[in-house]
Amino acid sequence: MGGYSWSDRVDDVDFDELSELYQVAPLGNKPPETLATTFGNSMFACFVHADGALVGAGRALADGVDCAYLADVAVHPDHQGQGLGSGIIRRLVELAQGHKKIILYAAPGTEAFYGRLGFLRMNTAMGIWSDPDRAIEIGLLSREDSRLPST
Repeated sequence: MGGYSWSDRVDDVDFDELSELYQVAPLGNKPPETLATTFGNSMFACFVHADGALVGAGRALADGVDCAYLADVAVHPDHQGQGLGSGIIRRLVELAQGHKKIILYAAPGTEAFYGRLGFLRMNTAMGIWSDPDRAIEIGLLSREDSRLPST
């Protein structure tokens, strides 16, 4: 992965640039203020730059002992296929070593990618989303085997 610089420092990040990365990745609209809060409250972060431009990012919420949750991993489309996504995940897992469990939510269709990085499917994961109908629509949630009423 030559030509890329890697950093774990949130203090050096331009959150406007990070917001633009999430737009083009595409991981949705994540305003700079929201990203400043989420990354600022995360124990671990990883950023990748190419020629001074932010091209990859990810973070992990962690409690230092029991659980670390990887989130918001994004790579600019022009830099996908270079191993950056795998590198970001590996770096976050390395930073979170020592936790009893390291978890993430995978977008539907990406399970094999994460499986190659050592992640196993969880059988009992449950979630509450602010927009459950949208999460069901994109395949993140299912009402199957739950007590939630159908809408």
